[in-house]
Amino acid sequence: MIELGRKNNLEILRDTSVGLFLGDEEGNDVLLPNKYVPTNYEIGEKITVFCYLDYDERPVATTLEPDIMLGEFRLLQVAEVNEFGAFMQWGLEKHLLVPFREQRVKMKEGQWYVVHCYLDERSGRLVASNKLDKFLSNDTIDLKEWERVNLVVTRQTDLGWEVIVNERHKGLVYFNEVFKPINIGDVIPGCIKTIRKDNKLDISLQPLGTKVLEPAAKKIYEVLVESGGFLGLHDKSSPEEIRDVFQMSKKTFKKGLGTLYKDRKIKIESDGISLLDD
Repeated sequence: MIELGRKNNLEILRDTSVGLFLGDEEGNDVLLPNKYVPTNYEIGEKITVFCYLDYDERPVATTLEPDIMLGEFRLLQVAEVNEFGAFMQWGLEKHLLVPFREQRVKMKEGQWYVVHCYLDERSGRLVASNKLDKFLSNDTIDLKEWERVNLVVTRQTDLGWEVIVNERHKGLVYFNEVFKPINIGDVIPGCIKTIRKDNKLDISLQPLGTKVLEPAAKKIYEVLVESGGFLGLHDKSSPEEIRDVFQMSKKTFKKGLGTLYKDRKIKIESDGISLLDD
């Protein structure tokens, strides 16, 4: 089956004047226009393409990488607003429509919004919605605490950052769990910290191996990871240098270093500190 809105691994069936026809195992085929045909190919080999409807509402394939696929939530920019709705830039020639009825607020040209891509049952077209909550549910949570998850940042609240978890659930990252700048639309990894009785999800951005570390150690570890595993700071560095990088006192920094060192997560050398392999 050739799926619209997703990547399909299809067989090259034949070469025509307008492009390559690709097919699946069920006898369905789709056109890959000449502009996307690779320089070298052979009839019978497989090629991975993204499929959607063209301007004439016909299924078509492309080798371009879209910024959003079916079932995903992503931050996109409005290219145009007309009588049909807002049209988002998503990396393909034909823009992605957000109908007026699917806009939580009236969208404006040039502005960025987190949207969800879905298949409209009436038209058979890929469209998007800014009404995110209707596509999310925490009624049933098939996750475990400290399980790794994928996150999409949606908005900032008084408590922290709301995130979409695994394209299915809503979660919250509290401000005291954030040790690096994040922005709306960021797609980042995280872990399930707590599953509350009401199925609300508390999310941690820290790697699984740091869940038992105290806050200073967590922050040092996170900055080390972001810096490629090495920092030219150590317990002899000046308080000013430590404050600039970690926003903590030298005393707190040394305590965090001690925790990481005892847990065999870092190596302290004369020129700085580095991560040890787990």
